[in-house]
Amino acid sequence: MDEALVIRDARPSDAVGIAKVHVATWQSTYPGLVPDTYLVNLSEAAAAMRWHNAVQAHGPGQGALVVADAADSVVGFATYGGRRIPVEGYDGEFYALYLLDEAQGQGLGRRLMATMAERLQEGGKRTAVVWCLRDNPARWFYERLGGVRVAERPIRFAGKELVEVAYGWHDLAPLARLSAGPEMR
Repeated sequence: MDEALVIRDARPSDAVGIAKVHVATWQSTYPGLVPDTYLVNLSEAAAAMRWHNAVQAHGPGQGALVVADAADSVVGFATYGGRRIPVEGYDGEFYALYLLDEAQGQGLGRRLMATMAERLQEGGKRTAVVWCLRDNPARWFYERLGGVRVAERPIRFAGKELVEVAYGWHDLAPLARLSAGPEMR
């Protein structure tokens, strides 16, 4: 992994960088899964305004992280907090995790998940879920990190019927330990 890449708390000034990652990753990850018209119409400017407000609004036990390079440019982000969608037995949720294509395969996703697990634990959460599209080929990532499929639900997104699945961790401690690096596995 490039030593110049760091994981840190997101700041409101990161909103433009987060928005660029958000739009680029959606456009590279979701073709064929969500309507193309939705992807084509994604706006970095609109996303930057939403992310600026979202980063400022985070309170105890929730937050946003970014992966930044040596020039402090955002190449990935992740958000977490209390569970939004009820899943029995889980109190935390990993809301989002996105890395630019060129930042993938370096262990950053694992480190982001581990850091979020640590932060959730610090906020009093002991369990968590993540929701992803059932047809998203990257969902194996959560299984590799110990997530177990615990729920499924239909959703309507941009006029299309889709299915989301939830992966859960009944104990965040093993996931949190992954932030120390592969030697802790």
